[in-house]
Amino acid sequence: MPASTKTIVLLPGFMLDDALWDDFVPHLPRDWNVLPIALPQGRTVLEVAQAVAAGLAGPAVVVGFSMGGYVGRSLAVAYPQLVQALVLVATSGRRERPAARFSAAGDPGSFAGLSRRAIQGALSRQRADDQVLVERVRAMGVRLGGEAFAWQSALDRTDVPLQEIACPTLVVAARQDRLRSIDEARELAGAIPGAHLEIIEDAGHLIPLEAPALLAGMLVEWLRDRAH
Repeated sequence: MPASTKTIVLLPGFMLDDALWDDFVPHLPRDWNVLPIALPQGRTVLEVAQAVAAGLAGPAVVVGFSMGGYVGRSLAVAYPQLVQALVLVATSGRRERPAARFSAAGDPGSFAGLSRRAIQGALSRQRADDQVLVERVRAMGVRLGGEAFAWQSALDRTDVPLQEIACPTLVVAARQDRLRSIDEARELAGAIPGAHLEIIEDAGHLIPLEAPALLAGMLVEWLRDRAH
């Protein structure tokens, strides 16, 4: 990968907005063009990827967290000219239909953010009682609102092309992730030609919030290795 690669697109996960990356971005080189974006609406990951592609001015390194990783993979396959490299964080290669517990999102007007229990389950056990962190995650869901909860809950994740990904790919997993197992990360990395797997030991699912400096360091080092 050319050393001149500077544009980094950051795709968040389920009911998370661009604030997911607030602690991560300061650890990246200052001359990089970093674009944290909210996921645009769609019925499938391909539709979301198409909407993301429409907003990109040119090639970029795409970093997809959790549900954003599904979108990133579709983007890399459907628009290979736009994805110079792909980084998949705390995500899976398994095909997923809308979860039964989310199938009825209820009245969008009454949505008050993800539950405390759901948020705690996405954190490592050491951070589950971090009230500031729990509230940061809840606030993202509140900002996105009930309509986003409805469409993201219904998002069809069965379109997850892996073998067709041709760009350099880094898979990052967390040892303390209670939502996505290390086995899933190994499956994902093994299914993508030439993909590299890195594991962060002391973090749960929400790696960009729990280990932002480690994640940024992995990204920077991996991209620099690709440039040589």
